[in-house]
Amino acid sequence: MASPEHPLPASFWDQPAVAEALATCNIGKLLTEVQAMRRWSQQQLAEAVGYSQTWVSRVQRGRALTVDQVRDICRRLGVPLHRLRLGPREGEDTNRRELGKATAAAALAVFPAPYKPRRVNADDTTTSTLTAVTGLQRRLDATTPARDLAPGVIAHLGVARAELARSATSPLRGQLLSVIAEAAGFAAWLHADMADAGSARTYYRVGIDAARRSGHGLLTGYLVGSLAQFEADGDPRLALLLLGRARAAMGDQAPASARAWLACLTALAHATAHDGRACRLALAEAERAVSRTSTPPWPFIFPFTEAKVAGFRALCAVRLGQPATALAAFAESLNAIQPAEKQRAILVLEIAAIRRMEGELDEAFSLAGTALSTGVLYDSERVIQAAQRFRSSYSGPVLPSVAAFDERLLAARIG
Repeated sequence: MASPEHPLPASFWDQPAVAEALATCNIGKLLTEVQAMRRWSQQQLAEAVGYSQTWVSRVQRGRALTVDQVRDICRRLGVPLHRLRLGPREGEDTNRRELGKATAAAALAVFPAPYKPRRVNADDTTTSTLTAVTGLQRRLDATTPARDLAPGVIAHLGVARAELARSATSPLRGQLLSVIAEAAGFAAWLHADMADAGSARTYYRVGIDAARRSGHGLLTGYLVGSLAQFEADGDPRLALLLLGRARAAMGDQAPASARAWLACLTALAHATAHDGRACRLALAEAERAVSRTSTPPWPFIFPFTEAKVAGFRALCAVRLGQPATALAAFAESLNAIQPAEKQRAILVLEIAAIRRMEGELDEAFSLAGTALSTGVLYDSERVIQAAQRFRSSYSGPVLPSVAAFDERLLAARIG
């Protein structure tokens, strides 16, 4: 009888096809990848999972499974359940929605009486539930002010850290550290949106430390790269140093989507430092990498397309004072992707800066006013401060459109 006497190497679960199957809860694809790795026949695979060969064949062709069947198969094959990334996204199949419901139900279960308290280590349900919470909180970011979301995120981070403290001997410590790293990175992002730079840096440090301790190079590189992006506007030299660390953490086997993202951040840092040649080289590297991207292996490394590269090319052109290039690149990017409202406001301010360069002052300040309204609506200090910087960089005559913008900026500060 075939059986997984030796667990598959941890690197197996990071292979793009396997990671994609885990991320989408595609158990048929996952079975196929395990079968190929083990060099099993379909009959041997069926013996390993405890079902008939006919049943396995149907699953590999797309048969729907129950939650219990998913868990049973994953445990028999040694699949790390937390990698299934619970919590449905738009367009995901029923299997994953049901798995998310089951986890939520487990998290809300009440112990029957009589109950004798005991201390237990975290299990797969704990880590998958904590991961699902972070995913749901991230989705709220698109429509919820950071000030409203941050307290819950910080509390959730505290729960995850408490679980780690209670699980000193658990084999799932690495997974709990990854949960903490993701939650801390999101807390850092929210504090950056609130323009609380000190707290943002603190949470980035917490996240990076947890990611390193987890041994997950991709997650470590993502968080170091995120910190680099945060630092790029104020200190491009520091950002470039951090990006070097991010590449080292990810290693030579980093997925193409991650390499494209890091190359774009590198280009932006060079553009901020007014090094046009280095910027162009980094953008060329990003374009080569993006041509080889596929579905990302982890949700924190998002899909990276030509449109994403075009967006970075536009930002670089703004910093290098190339308005025509910037407008063309923005058009290419925004025709293909629809950013969330706060991110759209930041991009609108960049376009406003281009219009100002071209002498279109009325349109520039009208665009900036629209972006400022978004910042006020979502209580985004990041957007409001970007609007202030836009105004501070203009020293020309106070036209009616400029005066109107000043009034809106004043109202954003004192009501």
